[in-house]
Order: sequence, then structure tokens, then C-alpha cells
Amino acid sequence: MLGDNHFADERNPRHGRASGEAVFDDNQPGVWVDEAEEAPVFDLGAYWRLALKHRILIIGCFLAALAIGAAMTLLMTPIYSAKATLQIDREAARVFTSAEDVSPRESMAQGEEFFQTQYGLLRSRSLAERVVESLGLASSDRALEELGVEPPAGGGSAAAQAERRRNAALAYVQDNLSITPVRGSRLVAVGFDNPNPVVAARVANGFSENFIQANLDRKFQSSAYAREFLEERIAQTKGRLEEAERQLVAYAANQQIINVGEPSEGGTNASGSSQSLASNNLVALNSSLAEARAARVAAEERWRTARTAEVMTLPEVLQNPSIQRLGEQRAQLEAEYQQKSSIYQADYPEMVRLRGQITEIDGQVRALATNIRASIQSQYVVAANQERSLQNQVDSLKGDVLDLRDRSIQYNILQRELDTTRTLYEGLLQRYKEVGVTGNVTANNISIVDTATPPVSPSKPNMIINLALAAIFGLGIGVIAALVLEALDETLATPDDVEKKLGVPVLGVVPLLDKGQTTAAALLDIRSGFSEAYYSLRTALQFSTPNGAPASLLVSSARPAEGKSTTAYAVALNLARVGKRVLLVDGDLRNPSMHRVVGVENERGMSNLLSGSVDLASVTQRTRQENLFFIPCGPLPPNPAELWGGDRLRQFLNDAGASFDHVVVDGPPVLGFADSPLLAATVGGVLFVLESRGTRRGQARGALRRLKMGRARLLGAVLTKFNAKTATYGGYDYAYDYNYGAQEETPAAKKGKKG
Repeated sequence: MLGDNHFADERNPRHGRASGEAVFDDNQPGVWVDEAEEAPVFDLGAYWRLALKHRILIIGCFLAALAIGAAMTLLMTPIYSAKATLQIDREAARVFTSAEDVSPRESMAQGEEFFQTQYGLLRSRSLAERVVESLGLASSDRALEELGVEPPAGGGSAAAQAERRRNAALAYVQDNLSITPVRGSRLVAVGFDNPNPVVAARVANGFSENFIQANLDRKFQSSAYAREFLEERIAQTKGRLEEAERQLVAYAANQQIINVGEPSEGGTNASGSSQSLASNNLVALNSSLAEARAARVAAEERWRTARTAEVMTLPEVLQNPSIQRLGEQRAQLEAEYQQKSSIYQADYPEMVRLRGQITEIDGQVRALATNIRASIQSQYVVAANQERSLQNQVDSLKGDVLDLRDRSIQYNILQRELDTTRTLYEGLLQRYKEVGVTGNVTANNISIVDTATPPVSPSKPNMIINLALAAIFGLGIGVIAALVLEALDETLATPDDVEKKLGVPVLGVVPLLDKGQTTAAALLDIRSGFSEAYYSLRTALQFSTPNGAPASLLVSSARPAEGKSTTAYAVALNLARVGKRVLLVDGDLRNPSMHRVVGVENERGMSNLLSGSVDLASVTQRTRQENLFFIPCGPLPPNPAELWGGDRLRQFLNDAGASFDHVVVDGPPVLGFADSPLLAATVGGVLFVLESRGTRRGQARGALRRLKMGRARLLGAVLTKFNAKTATYGGYDYAYDYNYGAQEETPAAKKGKKG
């Protein structure tokens, strides 16, 4: 039930609008929007209400999809899946190795390529052909029928028929084969699907066994070919090795080539042979020459510096310990001399003695510096002589080494040939021995972990999965259909529709009357849901302006028969019940009906008042309700719009405002007439009435657009004829049937109280 608290929470008492004043949106002419609030990006409640609204459609699609899914599942032929598990290692177990290293070794660098290759071999056509041949799956038409394949039609020779059977069986076997690697392991499941569980297990095991045998056959064929090839190559290489050894020995003896040390592993060093005596001596002398040249260059640089620079500035002189010690002594004597010079004359004996000592130290320093310069020169001379001596020795050995190299060219060629031939021979011999050992041991890197057994229950179709998929599909279709219908729905059924599609706040929701119940009777019963709805509307109007309900109020609608006259009468009636002096005016000068609701005559009324023939007091009539007064329409004028557009309307509202607290005008429909926009521009507020599921969005927008042109102050909308039994809004049913406690207690309740 929409009570006072409902509107007090949603409405700002100071401004009288729901969270901000409703204004027109320039992008959507004729529509008021709320400037203070924005619709949430994702409103879960809105989707839930949409689902409730179209629940029959969604449930129907859901049940239909379930029924279709169940029917299709029951009509499908059951398929059995048999699986055999294989273990595939990159290498076979190495039998002829140490005891602690007989397990296969895995290489992670190229492991994925290896296993993908094995999976490809399992799916290969050649393996499928081998399985078909070994199991006799295409031996006859009966064999094909047992496999589940219809025998191919057509005549021709026996060979042609056999080829067609073979192709049919081969295609069926490949289509129903499944290779499933076990993640994170070297295991792979080989599965086969067939209506016959025995046939499924037989074919799955046939693939496993033939895959292992095919792998062994490939290994045996490759090892046999390798042995034959290696035997031939070893014999040829052995003859070349012996001949190369004889040629090398003969050439060395003839050229008197003597090498120091044994050849390195591989037979040669960087030059192609072991080092000769002359080469070793030349290398040693050349190294000494490089050191002597470096020493000479350093000594020459020091001597050049010592010869051109001041002797006392040389680094060797400055860093000499003796000179540094003498410098310290001289500094002490100089300091003492300077101290006593202030007391004694220069010719004083003590001063003469100090000056002599200083002079003596200076002479010693110059002598040491001169000796250091001479020492630098001597070092340079010795280094130069040593360099020249070593250079002469190196020059003398160069000729011998060059001559030896000329004679060693052919020797090195023979040595390289011998080393290459020996390496090749040893490698071929080692490989031949390995092939000979592993070829006789038919170890395999593929093994069967679990053989396939005939499955007990079928794997396809899966009733639960199919029903789940059908349910998801049905729900999806239902939701999509509901969204499409909602997008195409132009009706305004709930308050949420009014606020979202029109942007107008809803001030009240009036429930639909039961069949046979009249509006007059419902309004007289103050405890009915109908009256309670208008009580809530009156409360909402009290918060619509800073001063309460507006002094002058126009009640209008987009089209006739939406409940605007009933709403105008009910609003006036409820305002009068709270002690307000209310003047109800029948403003529909084209099709008046309010006089019949109030129960008065329609001889004189607003048409006479607006034309100036009567005054306000003469047309105002009392009603059965205290404080409620009524002005009927009066005679129908030929030009109602001109009457409303005159100045007498404003004069009438001013006069009525002096005598009454509120003036409620039952206006004509907005669409098609100019009366309501003229009235809306003059009164203090407009109450817009909409019929639930009767007014379309386009009609309402058109009416609101016309009211905007008249600069109307829209207070809000009232949704009438709302079916509270079939619609919900925001989680609260609009059920205005609150029990006030007037009913008699049931016997069970009385019994409970006594207990």
C-alpha cells in the first residue's frame, strides 16, 4: 500500500519533487526527466520484474525445449565408448646401461613435438588401414554390418567391391576414433564409439596393439638398414686409415721432421701438427723479445723525460726517499733560520752555521738528482742493447722455421687426413656396436596400461547433459523473446514503465475495481483499496509544493476514459475530508460528465462564468460532502478554447482562491484539443492521469509535449486501473485491502487466545 511514508521518503519536502524537479529533455521532446538521478547501468530488479512479466512465455519456452530435448535423446541410438590407455615414452628403457639409469629419459625442449607426432600417428590413415586389415572389418558385408556400417551398393568385380568395403570401413573407423591425451602425463586414451560395446572394445584394443607393432616394425627396419650401411662404410674407412698412416710415417722420415710432444686428441694442434723444435725456440724468443721491447720503450720514455725536463721536477727525484728526507731537514733548518733572523744579524755565527748547513743539503740533493738522471740513462741503454740482441736471435730463427714450414705442408695434410679418417672409423665402429646391441633387443617406448573392456552403459546420448543444454537453450530463447516483446511493448503497465519510459514521477497508483463495483461505492468505503490509493495521492500532493498541495490543480489525461474525472473528484473529496474548502470545477466544455458523478444539475456553469454572464457565487453549488463545492460545465459553448484563453480564467482563479483553499479542475483530454494546454499554463499544477495498459507511450509523450508547449508545471502522474493481482512493482504488491481489525476473529484465533 502506498502510504504517506512512501512519498515522504522518495520526495524532497522542500521542492516537492522526487529527488529533483522533473523537466523536459531537449533530446526527447515531450518527456520529463529527473535531473538529480541517473538510472543504474545494470538494474537486477528491473530484469527480475521483466522475467515475472513474461514468465509464461519464458516457462513455456523452457518446458518446450526440455520436451524436445528429451524426445530427441530417447530417439537417438545409444553409443558405447570403449577406451584403452597407452603410455608413450620419448625413449625406450635402456637395458644395456648402469642399473640406476634404465628408465626412459625425457627431453622437455622438444617433448611436445614428439607427443604431437605420436598422436598424429595414432590418427593416421596407415594405422587405420592396418587395424581394418588385422581385425577383418571389411572382409565381408556382414563384417561391415557388425561394425555398424551399411554395405556399399554397386556391382563390379570382387576387387572393386572389396575396395569399396575397405574405404567405407576405413572412413567409419577414422570418424569414430578419439585420441585423448591425459593432461600432465605420458598417458593417452585411445577410444572408439560404436553401438555395439563389444565391437567398440575390440577396435580400441586393435588400435593399441597395431600402434605398438607398427612402432616396433619401424625400429627393426631402421636398425637393419643401419647395420648394412655401417658394415660397408667401416670396411672402406679402415682401408683409407691404414694407407694414410703409412704415407705419414714415410714422409716424416724422408724430410727429417721431428716434432716435440704427442699430438693432441684429434691428432693435430691449431697449425695442423705437433710443435717442432725450431718453432718452440722461436715462440720462446719472440715472447722474450716482446717483453724486452716493452721494457725498452718504457726506459726510453723515462730517459726522454729526464733529458728535457728540469732534474728536480722528475718523478723519480721527487719520489726518492733520500731526497725527501733531505728536504725535511732543509725545511727544519730553514724554519729555524727564519726564526732566529728576527734576533740575530746575517753575519752572526749561529746564522752563518745554519746557512752553511742549508747550502750543504742543497748540494747533496743536486748530487742525488744528477745520479738518478744518470741511472735512468743507463737503464735505457741496457734495455736497448737487450732488445737488439733478442731481435738478432729471432731473425736468425725465422729462416729455419720458414724452411721447416715449407717442408711440413705436405706433412700436415697427411696428418689431418689421418686424424679425420681415424675419427670417422672410430665413430662408425661405435655406432655399429650400438646398433648391433639395440637391434637385437626389440624394446618399445610404447606400452599398454589398460586394455579396453566392453562398456556397461552407453556414453551417448547423455540425458542429463542434453536436458541441461535444452534447458539453457529454452531459457535463452525465452529471455530473448521476452526482451524483444518488451522492446516492442508501447503500453504503460506499471509505475516503473511510467518513470522509465516517460521520465515522469508517479504520485499514486489506483487499483482496478472488481467486476460489478462502482467508483462511487468504492470512494464512499474509506477502508477500500480504491479510497486508500487516493488517500496516498492526496498525501503526495501535499509534498508537491513548498506550501503543500497547489491552490489550483488541473487533472487531465492524454485521451478520454482514462479515469481523470474520477481522479479529480477523488482528489477534491479527500482534500475536503481533511477540512479544506475545495472547489471542484468541470472544465471539460466539450463532453462534461462530472455533474453526473456529483449528482447536480448542469443548467449553468463554467461556460456562463467564462462568457461573463454570471458571477462565481451564482454557479457554485454545494455537494453532499462538507467543504466540497462544485461548478458544473454549463451549456456547451461553440468555442471552448477561446473561453479558456481569455482573461476571465485568471480572474476566476483569483476570485476562487480568495474563497477556497483549493480549486480542482477536471480538464478535457490533451490530445486533439487546445483546452488543456491553456488551462495548464494558468493553474498552479497539473496532475497527469494514465490508464494502466491502456495508454500507449506515444500518446503519453504527445500529450506531455503539448503540456510543455503550454509551460505547464507538471506535478506528476497517476496510474489508474492498475491490476494489483497480476503486477508487482519494486517487490511490493499494490494491494489496498489492509485489514483494519474490524472483522470478527476466527474460531481458531479465539481458541488460541484461550489457550
